[in-house]
Parts: sequence; structure tokens; C-alpha cells
Amino acid sequence: MVLDDLGTSLRSSLDKLQGKSRLSESDVEEIVKEIQRSLLSADVDVSLVMELSDSIKSRALEEEPPGGTTAKDHVLKIVYEEMVELVGDSTQLPLENQTILLAGLQGSGKTTSAAKMAWWFSKKGLRPAVVQTDTFRPGAYDQAKQMCERAEVDFYGNPDNDDPVDIARTGLEETADADVHIVDTAGRHALEDDLIAEIEEIESVVDPDRSLLVLDAAIGQGAKDQARQFEESIGIEGVVITKLDGTAKGGGALTAVNETDSSIAFLGTGETVQDIERFEPSGFISRLLGMGDLKQLSERVERAMQETQEEDEDWDPEDMLQGEFTLKDMKRQMDAMNKMGPLDQVMDMIPGLGGGMMDELPDDAMDVTQDRMRRFERIMDSMTEEELENPRVVGQSRTRRIARGSGTDEETVQQLLEQHSMMEQTISQFQGMGDGDMQRMMKKMGGEGGGLGDMMGGGKGPF
Repeated sequence: MVLDDLGTSLRSSLDKLQGKSRLSESDVEEIVKEIQRSLLSADVDVSLVMELSDSIKSRALEEEPPGGTTAKDHVLKIVYEEMVELVGDSTQLPLENQTILLAGLQGSGKTTSAAKMAWWFSKKGLRPAVVQTDTFRPGAYDQAKQMCERAEVDFYGNPDNDDPVDIARTGLEETADADVHIVDTAGRHALEDDLIAEIEEIESVVDPDRSLLVLDAAIGQGAKDQARQFEESIGIEGVVITKLDGTAKGGGALTAVNETDSSIAFLGTGETVQDIERFEPSGFISRLLGMGDLKQLSERVERAMQETQEEDEDWDPEDMLQGEFTLKDMKRQMDAMNKMGPLDQVMDMIPGLGGGMMDELPDDAMDVTQDRMRRFERIMDSMTEEELENPRVVGQSRTRRIARGSGTDEETVQQLLEQHSMMEQTISQFQGMGDGDMQRMMKKMGGEGGGLGDMMGGGKGPF
């Protein structure tokens, strides 16, 4: 997840307050020092760290916790509010006709981000177009064209033209029918004068409604100088943080936001065009502190279900609550879950499952779970139509055949059948329920186990 090490460290610091009802000055001093260490190790600028920790310290000492609130919850609320204040509001991106200019160093992820942003706008009902003006990097045109084809959005570039300013001008004319123009510019290995001059010329030609600075999450303290120079050159209205699916610390992005007096627009969370999310400060910090992000989760679920239904028009998820739950239904659910993105990101969005609980899992837990799901998919691909519709017909001889055909073993086939049976029983309890009954059942299920241990493969589940 974004700034994962920072989130783990902050949660560990707050855990030291477990069981305390009141805070002493020494408690506050200790927790503030831990927070400072956490932020500095995540490459957040020193001045920002001191500003944030001073605010947390003064509020923790001066404010009285509401009645019945533990010391840990009180400090958690303060840390949450102060960090939301630190990252600021999300960049304003109205869903209307506009031109967006992307700037950044080579390798920051501009070309990928351009296609991802275009895909995002297309899902909001607009017609976007990407204009590729990078004549400096070999392969930039081909990469941009391929990414835009995957995103199914309009694209313009000219590999035979070595004038980026002319490409930008012509690109806007050739894609005049588009609602949103995203102009991708060339990067360099450093902030060279020719890069700045070139992007200033492009900026004067395309006259963007907003310019966004694209930053690799691993940039660290180097973000400060980069952000300042781009701000002085073309003006920066927002930041796009990329490559947050790796081990990057990400604190440099917070520094860049402060340096340009701007805000964060998008987060790049993976390699495919769908791996992008609109930055929402409350959800961002909530996930960081292990509190989940239901808004982002619901958006991903809705999008995944819609895409799954588009691929299989005969399937309606609500049908599962009416008739029998088959292995076909289970496979469609797994397909939809895969479309939601990496499993660890999804888990971080679920209150009570991300954050601290994720910290307790083995490092390879998500990889093991994803591998388990892939094996289940191979098994179902090796089944007949009859077996998918009625798993009860699968006896010992069929199990052997399915295991051989899928390249798995008989035990894994049995695990799949047991998982399906468990899900079928659960879904049957929801059939015929009203909204009130449904909520009571969900609450009851939440309190009676069937938790993450089973879901992660400690029991019989694949997810």
C-alpha cells in the first residue's frame, strides 16, 4: 500500500498506548518521537515533520478525550486529522472539457500515467485523447500508442517528426473531437535547461487548464528541487504519484505537494491502465492508519462487477440470491475480484482487515492467496459444463481427472469444492432477506469468526 512502512510504523507507535485511559507528558513525548522517526524514514521533509509533530503534541496534551474514548483512539483521531491536513485537498479535476499537461523527469511514469488518466476519464463518460510529444526517449511513441490501445482511448503522436512543439500543436488539432486532452512531455535524467525550455514552449502552445507534476514515489528528498523548478517554469496545480505498488517510501511526494503549494491528483498503484485511483485525502490516511477506505472499495467493486457483466451479459449477481450458487457463479466472483486490483490493496480498504491485521500476516500471505486463486481457476477451466453447474456430481474418479487436467492435485480440487460449499451455505442465508435482516446477518457473521485466518488459506477459503 501507499507508504506501507510508514503506516506500519505509525500503528506500532500507537499500539504502545493500548490500555491507557489518560496520557502523561512522557507518553506524548514518546509517541511524537516515534511519529517523527516514522515520517523521516519515509523521506518526508524535515520541516514538514516538525510542523506535523508539534501540532500532534500540542493537541494531545491540551485536548480532553471525549468520555469513554481510550488514549490510543484519541491520539489516533488527532494523527488522522493532522495528516489529512498535511496532504491537503485532492486536486480539482472537473468532469468537463480540459487540457492537462504532464511534466516530470525521465522514468517518473508520465507516459503510463497519461494512458491511465485517459482511461479514468473515459470511465467517467468523457472522451479523452493522449498527445505524445516525447521525441527524446526511444520507444516513447510505441509505448504510448500501446498503452492507449489497451485503455481504448484516442491517441496522437508522430515518430517521424522531431519537433515536440509542432507535434503538440498538430495533436490538439487532430484530436479536436476529444473532451479531455492529456499532453505527455519528454523527460530527462535531470532538470536540464533544454528540458525546461522545451516544456515552456509546449505549455505556451497547448495553453493547459492545469499542469500536473508526475513523481516516482521513490524520489525521496529529491522531490523538493524538482518540484520547485517545475513550479517556477510552468506552474504546478497537482501531483501524480506513481509506482506505489513497489517498495517506495513515498514521503517525497508529500514534500512536493508542500513545495508547489498544490495537491495530489492521482495515485498510480500498478502496471495496467486500470491501476490508478483518484486521490482522496481522508481515504488515503485512513488506509495508512489501518482504518480502511470504504469509498474507494465500493468504487472498485462497482467497476469490477460492471466489467464482469459486460464480458458475460447473461450473468446478473443478484441471481445468486434467487437460485442455486454454482461454480460458474464462484468463478465470476473471482474474476470480478481480480479486476479490483492487487489483493493487498483491496484488503487495506476493508476496515478491520487492513492495517494492523495485515501487519500480523506473513510477508508472502498475499502471494500465497493469489496463487491459490489461480489454481482454483485452472481447476474450474478443466471441468465440464455439468460439473460447473452441479458440483455434487464430482466424485473420486472425476476429481482425479480434473486434477490431472488442471496440473494440480486431488487435495486442491477438494479444497475448491469445500470452499464452494461454504460460500453456497453463506449465500443461502441471505436469500429472501430484507435490508434490515441483511445487516443483522452481516453483523452476526462478523462476530462469529470466519475471519481473515480462514479467508487467507488458514482454513478452507481462497480469498
